[in-house]
Amino acid sequence: MTQTNHYILTWQCPDTSGVLAKVTQSLFEHGAFITETSQYSDPYSNTFFSRIGFDDRNLTVPIAEFRLAIEELAKPLNMTYSLKDKDCFPKVVIAVSQYDHCLVSLLTKSKAGVLPIDIVAVVSNHLDCQSLVEWHGIPYHYLPVTKDTKAEQEAQILNIISETGSELLILARYMQILSDNMCEKLRGNAINIHHSFLPSFKGAKPYHQAHSRGVKVIGATAHYVTADLDEGPIIVQEVKPINHTFTIEQMVHLGHDLEATAICKAVKEHAEQRVCLNGDKTVILT
Repeated sequence: MTQTNHYILTWQCPDTSGVLAKVTQSLFEHGAFITETSQYSDPYSNTFFSRIGFDDRNLTVPIAEFRLAIEELAKPLNMTYSLKDKDCFPKVVIAVSQYDHCLVSLLTKSKAGVLPIDIVAVVSNHLDCQSLVEWHGIPYHYLPVTKDTKAEQEAQILNIISETGSELLILARYMQILSDNMCEKLRGNAINIHHSFLPSFKGAKPYHQAHSRGVKVIGATAHYVTADLDEGPIIVQEVKPINHTFTIEQMVHLGHDLEATAICKAVKEHAEQRVCLNGDKTVILT
């Protein structure tokens, strides 16, 4: 029995009449069997976004030839796209400092098969998480950094990403600010997590600040990394209501749970090609 392969085509282009019909017609003509589809037309940016899942049970040409057909179709539509094998998980590098709650969730969910990523390396400016990562059989790169060595250390991280063929850098509570140059090189391919008190409670001990002000909601935001610190396009936000009975310690624990949940959801949506950049925002094709 011939194995059926599954693919995901995610694309966007200027919105004009018939763009979806032209793409789906091409899939039909080549025998692509559509299994799922999602689309959105943004009236503000006049951009059309679509994610189409299909398999090759009836494909009339090799997948390499089909890719060429999509490339030819994309040119007149001014279309950017990604066509990937659904079962080929993207390779990722995780950066972490000392807090391990996000790292633990990413490692556990990846190992369980519920997070479609291949973690090929973990980099850190501390040694705290080394034993945990190596227990999972993943290479751990200790890259200490100072103000004077920042450029060199970032070059090492980029080299690891390149050598491993990684498509995504996950900042799992990596407590270093990336340079503008590195942010630009990783545009759309680096995800960060932070508490959702920003911009109200910046700096050290945000939970202490929030507690003293009696906040009623606690949360976390996962977003793409940009040169504008913690202001990149938002992918996922998680929130929970709290009240005056919550201690600072309880707020911290809940915040960590929300951070771990948000970053795993964001990584999953990115890995499944559900996230499209739309200026300073994202479109999530569910």
